[in-house]
Amino acid sequence: MRKFADLHLCPSIENPSHVEGMVRKAFELGYRMVAIPLSSNITRDKISQLRKTCSDANVNLVTRVDLTPKTSKELLHSLRRFRRRFEIISVVCRSKSVARQAAKDRRVDLLTFPFTGRRTRFFDRAEAELASSALASLEIEMAPLLSLKGFARIRLISSLRREAAIAEKSGVPVVLSSGATETYLMRGPREHAALAGLFDMVAAAALNALSETPLSLVERNREKLSPRYVAPGVRVVKEGDCCPRA
Repeated sequence: MRKFADLHLCPSIENPSHVEGMVRKAFELGYRMVAIPLSSNITRDKISQLRKTCSDANVNLVTRVDLTPKTSKELLHSLRRFRRRFEIISVVCRSKSVARQAAKDRRVDLLTFPFTGRRTRFFDRAEAELASSALASLEIEMAPLLSLKGFARIRLISSLRREAAIAEKSGVPVVLSSGATETYLMRGPREHAALAGLFDMVAAAALNALSETPLSLVERNREKLSPRYVAPGVRVVKEGDCCPRA
């Protein structure tokens, strides 16, 4: 049985009832894991409060930060500061230089592009080639497909069709997330998979983008953030002097 994750649920974390309502709605829709974007200066007490809210709703919380650097230098600085503090690092790519740097940096988990226009979306073949050599996934948010109307929606679908095809051809993983800020923008995983058909993503691939891909991403990062992690494939099993002395 598949386990589904929404790696971009966006309640107002300053409003506990709003958080609780959206998290419980996520559970009702079939999600068992959600990532909520947090401010870089969030306190541990606030994170603990969010974890309890999610736990009470039988949902696993993933901590996430959305970086919005203006330059590649600013991105590198932010990655040094926050990589060990959050389980998911997303970079909102608003310029080609930032997009290129984010795609090739193995500390970046998700590449996210503004949906305001094709000129602000920089996921092309060169970007995909860099991402395929690193660990970044292309994140596609579904809420804009529901909120946009007319030509704006048509233009977004056209961009997503092109980007999904490039990602598939280049072997770049795709993560589908809601990006929902209100419950009325939330949909179940199979509904999102159906919506992904608008940009020619087959159902099996769309379901993987809501389950296997995000779940393996979180599992990999949690392993790396574990105090017992040393290197890929290497973990501390036991500490202390375990070798007999001569």
